Amino acid sequence: MALLFGILLLLGLCGNIISENTSEALDYELPASEYETEDTYSPGPISVLFEMVRIFIYIVQPGEFPEDSIRKFIRNKFEVSAVYDEIAHYEIGVILCVILGVLFIILLPVVGCIFAICRCCNKCGGKMHQRPKENAPYQRRCLAISLLVICVLVSIGIIYGFAANHHVRHRVRTSQKLIDSNLKDLRTLVNEAPQQIDYIVDQFNTTKEKAFLDLDNIHSLLGGGILERLKPKVIPVLDEIQVMAKAIKETKVALENMNQNFKSLRDGSQQLSNSLSAVKQNMQNSLQGPECLLPQVSDICKNIESSLSQLEGNPELSKLPSMDTELQNINNVLRNDLDAMVQKGYQSFNDIPKRVQVQTTNIVAEIKKLLNTVGSKVKDATKDIPIQKSLSEFNSHMDEIEKEIKQKLHRAEEVDSYWWLCSLISCFLLLLIVIFFYLGLLCGVYGYDKHATPTTRGFVSNTGGIFLMVGVGFCFLFCWIVMILVVLSFVPGVNMEKLICEPYANGKIFQILDTPYLLNKEWKYYISGMVLKKPDIELTFEQIYSDCKNNRGIYSTLQLENLFNISESLDIHKHTDDINNRLERLDIKLGGIVLLNEEGKNNLKEFSNSGIDNIDYDTLLAQSKTSPGKVNLVSFSYDLDTKADRLPPGQLKQSMKSEAQTLRKIHQDQVLPMERTQVDVQKNIKILQRTSGGLKEKVTKILQSLDSVQVFITNDISSVIVEETKKFAKKILRYFEHYLEWVELAVTEKMVPCKPVATAVDSAFKVILCGFIVDPLNLFWFGLGKATFLLLPALIIAVKLAKHYRRMESEDVYEDMENGYHKAHPYGIHNAVMPSLQTIPPETLENGNASYDEPQPHALDKAIMTSLQTIPPETLETIPPETDETAPKEIDETEPTETGAPGSKKISLQYYF
Repeated sequence: MALLFGILLLLGLCGNIISENTSEALDYELPASEYETEDTYSPGPISVLFEMVRIFIYIVQPGEFPEDSIRKFIRNKFEVSAVYDEIAHYEIGVILCVILGVLFIILLPVVGCIFAICRCCNKCGGKMHQRPKENAPYQRRCLAISLLVICVLVSIGIIYGFAANHHVRHRVRTSQKLIDSNLKDLRTLVNEAPQQIDYIVDQFNTTKEKAFLDLDNIHSLLGGGILERLKPKVIPVLDEIQVMAKAIKETKVALENMNQNFKSLRDGSQQLSNSLSAVKQNMQNSLQGPECLLPQVSDICKNIESSLSQLEGNPELSKLPSMDTELQNINNVLRNDLDAMVQKGYQSFNDIPKRVQVQTTNIVAEIKKLLNTVGSKVKDATKDIPIQKSLSEFNSHMDEIEKEIKQKLHRAEEVDSYWWLCSLISCFLLLLIVIFFYLGLLCGVYGYDKHATPTTRGFVSNTGGIFLMVGVGFCFLFCWIVMILVVLSFVPGVNMEKLICEPYANGKIFQILDTPYLLNKEWKYYISGMVLKKPDIELTFEQIYSDCKNNRGIYSTLQLENLFNISESLDIHKHTDDINNRLERLDIKLGGIVLLNEEGKNNLKEFSNSGIDNIDYDTLLAQSKTSPGKVNLVSFSYDLDTKADRLPPGQLKQSMKSEAQTLRKIHQDQVLPMERTQVDVQKNIKILQRTSGGLKEKVTKILQSLDSVQVFITNDISSVIVEETKKFAKKILRYFEHYLEWVELAVTEKMVPCKPVATAVDSAFKVILCGFIVDPLNLFWFGLGKATFLLLPALIIAVKLAKHYRRMESEDVYEDMENGYHKAHPYGIHNAVMPSLQTIPPETLENGNASYDEPQPHALDKAIMTSLQTIPPETLETIPPETDETAPKEIDETEPTETGAPGSKKISLQYYF
């Protein structure tokens, strides 16, 4: 009982626990344990033979497992008389086989004795005389083939016996190693169970450290959460204001540049006009000279004079306005640094985490203190789990169990050695018989001479027949002894297979044990009454074994919640409600956050009213794109050079060339700088045009968004704080909820799992009992029983076949007188009186006919005397009485015998008395 209780307590001491990573950065895993015992067993190729034997057992005993009979047998305190009829009906196949075996054991030695006596009296084939038959060769071959086939089948059975015997050669040592391995695993689990519990408790420190880390980082977690919630509303508004502050500065720069450029263009346009007027006047003066009066020159002078009207400046550039008023307005806006005001708003907003850190210092300290208290409660609750107490009780019995097992194994090893020796002797006895049969067949087949008569058969053939008869003798001597061993192993082997191994494999044996009120009339469920002291709780052997095979923990397997409810002790809400209440008491005030003060707002309004949006940028852009002069001075100068080249040499030509060079210099010094200024003007106009587009609407929208966000921060930020506080509290609590859930799962489902004990039970029943004992035992009696029964027909066939191989002492022969020579016919006669003369050497015949007065009988006399033993009485009565003992008599019959051939007669027989 103590052993059973200890095994049940150890259902599941192995495995590791890998929890789901449901909490951020937390993962719990029990230290992995390594065990020696494998939970699978395979006998190897011999399993095919074991399965074949099981099929034969099913044929012998096809009935279903007698659950009702066994329950009745147990309820009646194991009295056989109570279930005698059921046992007889269930065991009918086994009983019939045992009866056959007993008959075999009794009858075989009796028949052997009778057969031996009969043979000694020249009966039952003991007479060394063989009557020739026409089908003798065919009969001999059939007998030889039949004996060979039976010997092969017998050999297979003997091989089965040797295989079973070899399989059990080291089973005790193997069983001892397996038991030691299981005991070692159980000790390992017993020792590791407290370590697993300590590990579970220690993981609270890991969880607590993670929570402390988050509490220390409350500024980034809680404050940062609040900040992230406000960012979508606050940051876009501040970014727009910052962009607007940057636009104000860019506007000032653009206005300043444009105003300077406009002044430069106006001055440049006036200077260009003056320069072109001076050139124009000089050219007109030169064209008024006498050289233009010449006929070949006058047309050129007129042409040049007509083009002088193009040498004028662009009056549009002189009309460009001044930007002083708008520039003054922008300067007024920039008296206050709007960008600094925006940065101050950013700073006020980003200071939220720091303010949260300062305001939650006391609450964080209280929560840490509370978490330390929860850790102590969890540790106390875990130590109250009754697993350690149960394991300690089992550990106290481990040494006694191991000592008792070793003593039984030592005795079992001695018994097993005797069994192995007896089995080996039995196999060798049957092997010896089969070897004699094989030798008889070998010598008989290869030594047989078809031309030899039964009395002249060779030594090898005769030896073959002797081997066969020796095998027959050994059959009578040993087969019944082997059958005793077969019967003695058959009965327990079949019943252990059908009543233990098979129901253990399909689980029916557990169903028997789980029958209510069977093992204890006062307990409905025996195992729950023994372990939990509550027999009404449905705790069954089958459920325990199944849970252990699935590697469930001992707590849930044995339903220890009925002794200690870990769920109540580790109730999540009982331990986390206080923490949640403290976190909800966080009172964070974030007032005084100002994104932009009134001065900043006024700056934005002044910027929108600065007038830059009223400037006619299209007109200014068109004016800035006009050319500084009416004509391209470079083209005009080159054209003037061309015309001057057509003039005759003189002062006029030189003057035109000089003015052309002056025009190119004016273009280089005045026109090109003005064009570059025009490009800058166009760029600044575009900047101002882009900034001023919809300026009032932009500023109005920004101010409205700013007011809306400011109102939200002032009035509704408390709701954000509450939500983020709950979120932060939930995160902190989730660590402990996850831990407590894992603790409950670890204790109820994973801690001290049942796999090693299930493996130990399988090792005891499936491996040691069924694999090492029952299966080899069944294969042994199956092989030897098959071989022994097949030796019966082999015995009969060997006796008949030996007659064809052994050298006979007499035979039947006939003489063919028509052809003048002796001819042996295959037809025997009932009154044959002499051996074949063909077998008598000539010198023997000569000696036999030389004289009848020899003092010693010659060889022929001996041969004839031998044949007289086979002469029937009626034949002897026809022989006339002899008066002279030395005188030969002659018997002559001219009539053919019933079996003689036509035209033949018996050979004259001379005999002596």
